Amino acid sequence: MVKFSDDVDVLKYEPVLFGELHLPGQVLAAGTGGALSGTTFTVSGTDFVSAEVSAGGVVYMQSADGSLDGAYEIVSVDSATQLSVSVVRCDSDEAAVAPPAATDISYRISTFGPQASEAGFRLTEYFGIKPGNPASDIDVADILDTDVLRRACVFAVISSVYAMLASRAKDENFWTKSLHYQKLFEKARERCRLGIDLGSDGVVDVTRVGASIRLVRD
Repeated sequence: MVKFSDDVDVLKYEPVLFGELHLPGQVLAAGTGGALSGTTFTVSGTDFVSAEVSAGGVVYMQSADGSLDGAYEIVSVDSATQLSVSVVRCDSDEAAVAPPAATDISYRISTFGPQASEAGFRLTEYFGIKPGNPASDIDVADILDTDVLRRACVFAVISSVYAMLASRAKDENFWTKSLHYQKLFEKARERCRLGIDLGSDGVVDVTRVGASIRLVRD
């Protein structure tokens, strides 16, 4: 499984996809009775570890009194019942920013991990590396900086999600959104410049540029 983006990357563009437009079949954990103090979110009767919740994920929280209502970044999973969360940050290296404190919180953690994995496969296929091209001598681990693929991956994820929503709701606005992000994906992919290290010495041996990739029909 290859992923170049996390759910929090999607959150930066389309927060609504973690609210009313979340995919019910891709909910990792949900419940009520949570409490948020500073950046610490605690809830009993759940197991975030078993649910495979991870840093870079997104939790949607809503308090009974309405003082808290929104999607927030999961900074870390501290235990089976505790998460560190933050208002979405520009950079994951920045200090976590506490959301409003609240109790009696309903929460939901949904993911677009399957879509990110599919987008990752499509990108490796396009650039002619494993796993998209099993015959290649180049693997994802040989790319010196995979962050260059992050934006393209995010756009591909969002495009596919809106296409799924459009097929269910028959909503032209969803199709328009899907096509918009598909175009952004294609442009972002063309701008990608991959530095590939074949000698495991940290030096670029091969460079692949998205705009220069040629697709050959078998």
